[in-house]
Amino acid sequence: MKDIDLFSPITLGDLTLRNRIVMAPLTRNRAAMPGNVPQSMNVTYYAQRSGAGLIISEAAQVSPDGVGYPETPGIHSKEQVWGWRVVNDAVHENGGLMFVQLWYCGRISHPDLLPENRQPVSASAIRPEGDAATYEGLKPFVEPRALRTEEIPDIVDQYRQAAIRAQEAGFDGVEVHAANGYLIDQFLRDGTNRRDDLYGGSLENRIRLLKEVLSAVLEVWEPERVGVRISPENGFNDIRDSDPQATFNFVARALCGKGLGYLHVVEGDMVGGERSLDYRQIRDNFDGCYMANNGYDKARAQAVIAKGDADMVSFGQLFLANPDLVQRFKMDGDLNAPDPDTFYGGNEKGYTDYPTLA
Repeated sequence: MKDIDLFSPITLGDLTLRNRIVMAPLTRNRAAMPGNVPQSMNVTYYAQRSGAGLIISEAAQVSPDGVGYPETPGIHSKEQVWGWRVVNDAVHENGGLMFVQLWYCGRISHPDLLPENRQPVSASAIRPEGDAATYEGLKPFVEPRALRTEEIPDIVDQYRQAAIRAQEAGFDGVEVHAANGYLIDQFLRDGTNRRDDLYGGSLENRIRLLKEVLSAVLEVWEPERVGVRISPENGFNDIRDSDPQATFNFVARALCGKGLGYLHVVEGDMVGGERSLDYRQIRDNFDGCYMANNGYDKARAQAVIAKGDADMVSFGQLFLANPDLVQRFKMDGDLNAPDPDTFYGGNEKGYTDYPTLA
C-alpha cells in the first residue's frame, strides 16, 4: 500500500479532499461595510487558495450579537449569504472545497460593536485582560454579562440558523469554533466558567453548550461535513484552564460516536509558543479524523502524518502569504514571507497580491 503523505487524498463521508493540506481559518477584517458582507476581494482571495484539500473560512459570526471585531463577515443575513455564495462558486470552479467556521465571540467584544451598544455576554461575568478592537481603535474590554440559563437555547438556535444559511451559501460543510477564547471556549474552561447551573462546574456541564450547539448543527448537516475546533492550551484572549489535558481529553471523548468529519486542534499556545500537552492523547480519545494546527511547516506536517499523529494539517500564515502553497510544497519551492502589517484590515495589499510561482 502506498505510504500516506500530505498529498494523499482523504475522504470525509462523500467528500474527497484531493490532499491533506488545509487552509486554516484566518480573520482578515476585510468584509464590506455596512453589514459585514463578503465582497469581491474576498472572492479573489479564497479562489487563489483553492488548491488546498479544504479551505476553512475565516470565522463568521452567527448573529449580530456574536460580533467581536470590525469588518468580520457574518452568516446571519441574506446579504452575507449572497456574498458567501459568490465566494463558494469561485472556489468550486477551481475544484476546491470550503467549510465555514461558525463563531460567537462572547466576552471578546465591546458594546461599540454590538446592536444597541449591548454588553457582551459570557459564561460568567469575568472581564478579560486586554483591549477590544473597535472602529474607533483599541478600547479596554468591559466586564461581560453572564448568560442566563434561559437565554442559552436562543444562542444554540442562532448556530442552527447559521448552519442552514451555510447550506444556502453553498458551503461544503461547517466547523464549530470552540477554540481561542471565544464563547464556547469560555464555557469549556474553568478559568472563565464559574457557573453553578447545568452549564458550569463539572466537565459534563461545561461541555453542555458545545454538545447542544453540535446537536443543532447536526440537524442540518450530515455529520461527516461537520468539524469542531479546539485549542487546549492556547492562552489567546486571556483564556485558561486548571487541567487542560483532562478537560480536552474529556471533550475529545464526548465528541465520539457522532461520525464527525474531523477534530481540528490548535496544538500549543499561539502567542508564546509553549506546548506541554500530550496531543496524541487527545487524538486517541477521538474516533474520527484529527487535524493538527499551529506552527507546522512541510517537514513537520509530513512527519506527523507518516507517524499517524494526524490525518490532516492546517496552515495559517503560510497560506496567507502563499496562495499556491500546495504547489510550492510539491516542488519544494521557496515561500513568500507574510507581512504582519497587512494581516488585519486594509485592501488588496498583503491580501490578494502575494505572488505565485508562475
